[in-house]
Amino acid sequence: MNHSVDWVQLIVVVVIFVAVTVMGFMASRWRATGSMDNLDEWGLGGRGFGTFITWFLLGGDLYTAYTFIAVPAAMYATGAVTGFFAVPYTIVVYPLIFVFMARLWSVSHRHGYVTPADFVRGRYGSRWLSLAVALTGILATMPYIALQLVGMQAVFETMGLGGDNLLAKDLPLLIAFAVLAAYTYSSGLRAPAMIAFVKDGLIYLVIGVAVIYLPHALGGWDAIFGAAQEKLAKPNPATGKPAGSFIPGATGHSAYWTLALGSALALFMYPHSVTAVLSTKSRNVVRRNAAILPAYSLLLGLLALLGFMAIKANVNIKGLDGLPNPQLAIPRLFDQEFPSWFAGIAFAAIAVGALVPAAIMSIAAANLFTRNIYKEFLKKDATPGQEAKVSKLASLLVKFGALVFVLGMDKTISLNLQLLGGIWILQTFPAIVVGLFTRWFHKWALLAGWAVAMVYGTIEAYNVVNPATKKHFGGSVTNIPFTDTQAYIGLIAFSLNLVIVIVLTLIFRALKVAAGDDVTHPSDYTADRGDPGVHDLPELLDEGGAAAAKS
Repeated sequence: MNHSVDWVQLIVVVVIFVAVTVMGFMASRWRATGSMDNLDEWGLGGRGFGTFITWFLLGGDLYTAYTFIAVPAAMYATGAVTGFFAVPYTIVVYPLIFVFMARLWSVSHRHGYVTPADFVRGRYGSRWLSLAVALTGILATMPYIALQLVGMQAVFETMGLGGDNLLAKDLPLLIAFAVLAAYTYSSGLRAPAMIAFVKDGLIYLVIGVAVIYLPHALGGWDAIFGAAQEKLAKPNPATGKPAGSFIPGATGHSAYWTLALGSALALFMYPHSVTAVLSTKSRNVVRRNAAILPAYSLLLGLLALLGFMAIKANVNIKGLDGLPNPQLAIPRLFDQEFPSWFAGIAFAAIAVGALVPAAIMSIAAANLFTRNIYKEFLKKDATPGQEAKVSKLASLLVKFGALVFVLGMDKTISLNLQLLGGIWILQTFPAIVVGLFTRWFHKWALLAGWAVAMVYGTIEAYNVVNPATKKHFGGSVTNIPFTDTQAYIGLIAFSLNLVIVIVLTLIFRALKVAAGDDVTHPSDYTADRGDPGVHDLPELLDEGGAAAAKS
């Protein structure tokens, strides 16, 4: 394998990367309505984004290196069950958020909530349940950020950067990581919001050219699908079973639909998804975006098929360490089939497509730490300026936590990093989503269900060993207890969670255990911009930057 640097590709990537970095630092003054020394400005972009900006922001937030690297890599390695499920799940999720995300926007804007854990604290009057939601959000975000860094690492390696030792291999990633940390610290949510325009434009350009040119160059779709079917039917030397499934058989149906449903339920529980929603200026912006975001699902479907194109192109997926790495499939496909200048544009699209969501994720996790751990348990009288400072520092620590996942976990199928986060974050669904419609669930029942499901899901995920690498956390599907039917671990744990919550709620209510104070009012859940208590942006920030809206 050629280890030399492709200088044309590198120059194109560096030029675009520098342009994006400059935009990231300039974004601190973009649409600014006040000082960056408060979470409404730094962490939520002033809560003033409209439909157009939000569409790009959410697209940049949700369609990431997961889309460009992880999904096609899973299609390349094991086929439809672990890859193409991502397409239906991104279709299912938008009707769900149309129903409940506008309600979360309303109650959050009336009470000045910055995080989903803020809402849980107000709804159930429980600092411990709020802490559980906050810790889960931070934990689940780590592997998701790690997935973005894995995507950048695959691009750098394909261009010839890195080496056989750990420092040389990870040095380009660490440099990109440092740049990301710097402009996130400086500009907050406005940086990824501005850069998302470039990121989405590059990705639409690249995928448009790829889906037109590559099928023609590789002999047509019949040849592409035929090559994929042949490869996936061959036995895996480590297991003796077929390497994957071109079309899921009957035994794969439950794994496929549970992965899709569980991922759909989990997606908008992630703190970065909630952060993007709460940055909008009205609940109708949220609803409009739920209606138009499925356009990205078409893009995802086309991107997934790049995995099959890489099979037909017979790309070399051996890394600099000499071991097979499916994450290299798509970068190597572009490197092999396109001229260097266009491959450089594609690599820049992947790198920027990793930086945008990584920035939003680190901001969202930092907000959780600041509002629901630091202020709730460590410094109750923290000023808005102190909150912003702590959140900026916490955003740096979150990125370092993600590096631990990158350097320490199995990255053969990086999609598992996102699915592992999904196992955890899905357990906050009963407290957040059900809580938006009813307060029947008891706070202690919710906490108990969360705890049991988190332990169960983590143990089950740990027990999945990758047969090729022998590493734990090697997959996200296991047998449903007492059956031979396989399903997504996150959805199994979620079902266990719900059973425990319902049973314990009945017990606690029968025993008349105190349920805690609810500071919200039914009218809070339908409030919109301009309604009493939901102030327009200039009024939202008082002299110290704190949220002025109160119930």
